[in-house]
Amino acid sequence: MASSLSLSPLSLFLHAGFVGKFVMIVLALASIWCWALIVEGAYAARKLRRDLADADEAHSPLLTGIVAAGQKACGLTVIGESVGEKRQRVSEAMRRTAREALARAEGGLPNLAVIASVSPFVGLFGTVWGIMSSFVGIAAAKDTSLAVVAPGIAEALAATAYGLAAAIPASVGYTRIGAGFSRAGQQLSHWIEARAVALIVAAQQDGTKR
Repeated sequence: MASSLSLSPLSLFLHAGFVGKFVMIVLALASIWCWALIVEGAYAARKLRRDLADADEAHSPLLTGIVAAGQKACGLTVIGESVGEKRQRVSEAMRRTAREALARAEGGLPNLAVIASVSPFVGLFGTVWGIMSSFVGIAAAKDTSLAVVAPGIAEALAATAYGLAAAIPASVGYTRIGAGFSRAGQQLSHWIEARAVALIVAAQQDGTKR
């Protein structure tokens, strides 16, 4: 009976067909993976901003690696190079290391974009398949009453709901975490400029003392 139809996700899953269950399982796993990526990305972005705010090179592997790249570039002597050219070269060496470190820190951020864009279509596939199965069942039963049609349609639409449940958090997480990394990248760029100048000044002072 239509009145006995439950909108519980578990009930809809148990009453779905094989393809519907497979789609729902895939989307449930995608949703779990999505939340794991959100937590990981949010933590990495927050840690990066905290490191930049404290400028604690001793406790930040990212900043330590960037400074090491700058020191290595600063230690190279290029004949005829001006101070401005040397600062640009040191900054570029630090930026290159920073880009690689940021790419590692972003980790699964691109996967959030994939989940956000693909999940609705996977859910739609489950829905279309479920509706087709319902129509086949209707044809076999030769009954088009609402009591016959409603349960199968509801179970089919559940796949779309599962897809949206995975896609919406992934889309929001990708946007928010991506914005956080973008702000951190700008802060890191300013920090690199200041640190490159400090390295060159320190090298010049050291050379003068010698």
